[in-house]
Amino acid sequence: MSDHDHDSQQGVAGLVDRLRHTVSHSHSHHDDVPLADTGAAGVRASKVSLVGLGITAALQAVLVVVTGSVALLSDTLHNLTDALTAIPLWIAFALGRRARTKRFTFGLGRAEDLAGLVIVLAIAASAVGVAWESIGRLLNPRSLEYVPWVIAAGLIGAAGNELVAGYRIRVGRRISSEALIADGQHARADALTSLAVVAAGVGSALGADWVDPVAGLVVAVMILVLLRHAGTRVFGRFLDAVDPSLVDRTEAVATAVPGVESIADIGMRWHGHRMLITMVAAVDPGLTVRKGHEIAQEITHDLIHAFPFSIEALVHIDPSGDSDAHHITEHHAG
Repeated sequence: MSDHDHDSQQGVAGLVDRLRHTVSHSHSHHDDVPLADTGAAGVRASKVSLVGLGITAALQAVLVVVTGSVALLSDTLHNLTDALTAIPLWIAFALGRRARTKRFTFGLGRAEDLAGLVIVLAIAASAVGVAWESIGRLLNPRSLEYVPWVIAAGLIGAAGNELVAGYRIRVGRRISSEALIADGQHARADALTSLAVVAAGVGSALGADWVDPVAGLVVAVMILVLLRHAGTRVFGRFLDAVDPSLVDRTEAVATAVPGVESIADIGMRWHGHRMLITMVAAVDPGLTVRKGHEIAQEITHDLIHAFPFSIEALVHIDPSGDSDAHHITEHHAG
């Protein structure tokens, strides 16, 4: 951190350590530093995507009024309903920005993970809905009316959903939000659904009514593929899974701090789009409490700069080589 106690320099060694810190970091905080308020970025992404999908549905609704097409009405209502998944995510990001309380001592960041589960369920519902409708039309094929308008509305839906999908996924990756990425994949699934409407229109124009249900079944399978990917990551995050490479990098960064002799018991878990880290750092048992605290702060500072997402680290300092360091609690170890 930047709150080093410059009034307590302990001789030449302390001065050298501070010079090393200044030269190595130079405090030129560039693009590798996470956003100051990633929750605000998430709220903004939710608002923009809700507006974008709302405009898409409104344009389709105009064509529904002009044509009276039931197929267009179905796709429009589908896109409008799925656009509303931005609302729980918006609420989750807003809750995550609230201050910690005595009841919620870690804050409400996990609301974002809960919203991610809602979105995964919405993707699953989309796959089931598309498959059900496609099987129904396969058993009872029927020609579409107002084919050019159907195709136009499908293209509008596909374009609008894909634009929103790309935006959500891009922001989600930037702030490390699996829930926002999943919502982007949800919009991508809706884009595929709209493309199925286009295929249905083309097939109807060519007199091949079977194209509509077959395209729908293909889309349902593609949505299931998206569901598997999104579900694995969202459920993994809900169960505190992390990429093992992040653990390796954390250990490497902490071990590189001068004065650290070894690192053990690294614990990492996501809390929304923030990473919480705990670890034990062994140091020379002869160091002062102040110096041990400074080393812990160095580790925390270096970890903040080592990752492109928000970090909160708690570093426990252990006396290296002291076999009795934990004798008071070791009989409680399970």
